[in-house]
Amino acid sequence: MKLHNPLLETFRLILEERKAKGRLRSLKVLPPDVADFSSNDFLSLSTSAAFREQYMDNLARISNSHRIASSGSRLLDGNTNYAEDLEDFLARFHNAPSGRLFNSGYDANVGIFSCIPQRGDVIIYDELIHASTHDGMRLSRAGRRTAFKHNSVESFQRKLQEEIDLDSLIRSGKRNVIVAVESLYSMEGDFAPIKEILDVLESMLPNGNGHLIVDEAHSTGIFGPRGGGIVQRLGVEDRVFIRLHTFGKSIASNGAIVLCSPLTRDYLTNYARPLIFSSATGLPGLVATRTAYELMEKGATEPLQAQLQQRIESFRRKLAEISPADSIILHISHHPTSPIFSLRTKFPHDLAKTCQDKGLMVRAIMSPTVPLGTERVRVCLHARNSEEELQKLVAIIGQWVQSRERESARL
Repeated sequence: MKLHNPLLETFRLILEERKAKGRLRSLKVLPPDVADFSSNDFLSLSTSAAFREQYMDNLARISNSHRIASSGSRLLDGNTNYAEDLEDFLARFHNAPSGRLFNSGYDANVGIFSCIPQRGDVIIYDELIHASTHDGMRLSRAGRRTAFKHNSVESFQRKLQEEIDLDSLIRSGKRNVIVAVESLYSMEGDFAPIKEILDVLESMLPNGNGHLIVDEAHSTGIFGPRGGGIVQRLGVEDRVFIRLHTFGKSIASNGAIVLCSPLTRDYLTNYARPLIFSSATGLPGLVATRTAYELMEKGATEPLQAQLQQRIESFRRKLAEISPADSIILHISHHPTSPIFSLRTKFPHDLAKTCQDKGLMVRAIMSPTVPLGTERVRVCLHARNSEEELQKLVAIIGQWVQSRERESARL
């Protein structure tokens, strides 16, 4: 007789409750015959024949002289000359003094925010910061963590002033304030006011105890000189304490690099637990990252950047024609030049399924991924989305809006 398992029964009830709320997550494979408006492959490198050919050539050229797998943590036997050379190459590309590779952006954020804030330090973060930052902050020794209103410089200034008024050690420069933002936000598709935040931070903390950390996961490859990111586009590399660039989106690889001073890099090497207690990225992943960056370095991805911007502008114009600003069914949120469009609606699952049934992959984004009441369909554009695919997606969205408006009028 099988014994009742109370833990499994708890799992079942929790998952049933989540399913009833329309928030149950599951794994799905992207069908090969659909138009991709969902992935973060903004430059379409992961499906590029030229990238694939260059990658296979690079891998074949060095695979006989290097281990395929890392076989351990970099602090034990998993370090290689190739990994160290790649770190130096990426730091030069991004105009940074040094860098340290991590296995993922998640690992990097957990590593950064768990060990960089010292005991009693304060973290001020954008309210829409990534979940990995929250996980890192929860492990930190920071004395206080406080959120400011999304992308609001005024809110940030108020929060910072509150901390200054509260803490004499901050005023004297003996206690640090760590500020966390993303250069391009993954769900809203908008840009952080990095320069303005830096101006406030530096003017209010003249003793140099304010430190800005910028997550460039979604801007890497598509903004800035040769795809170097928003911080490089603004020319404020020397004013930012840490930059994080990840490779699983436009770079068509996996992993991340933390760009920082050599001293900060060495501190992370000694105290960032995701780095210390994980096997390092193997050779195939490192080669993929290097291949993408070599293409970026010689300007080979600039036509893809330009093509992506053309698609963004085209999609903006087409959407404006089918969704009036006062629509009660659909609200389109988008920021110029961003490849991420947020289609806010009370019926995200229905809109997503309608598009998917027509061979167009978009995803419904639900709470808790986004705040309750801001559910949406997220549309990500890519360099190689065709004009025909854009027109088809807009037409289907328009038909869906009209259908929903007719239903609403009958109620």
